[in-house]
Amino acid sequence: MGRPSTKPKKLKDGFYLEVKNQGAKSGIKIRRDTYEEMMLAKKNFERTKEVKVLGEVVDDTFVDEKGKKKKKAAKAS
Repeated sequence: MGRPSTKPKKLKDGFYLEVKNQGAKSGIKIRRDTYEEMMLAKKNFERTKEVKVLGEVVDDTFVDEKGKKKKKAAKAS
């Protein structure tokens, strides 16, 4: 045994959604490889869940529409 690691998890490259139940404070992140797959997943989850599009991740950082890197999102607890 040993103590658990404190190093933050790295995000894989792809497109991310946050999905949570109606009225919930926290949710889960879902990754899709392409933009079209992400939008299809958003459409499917919207029927019963709250869905938020987080965006594209490249090299463990979120990228905005113009291709500039944003700061890494804060850890969701």
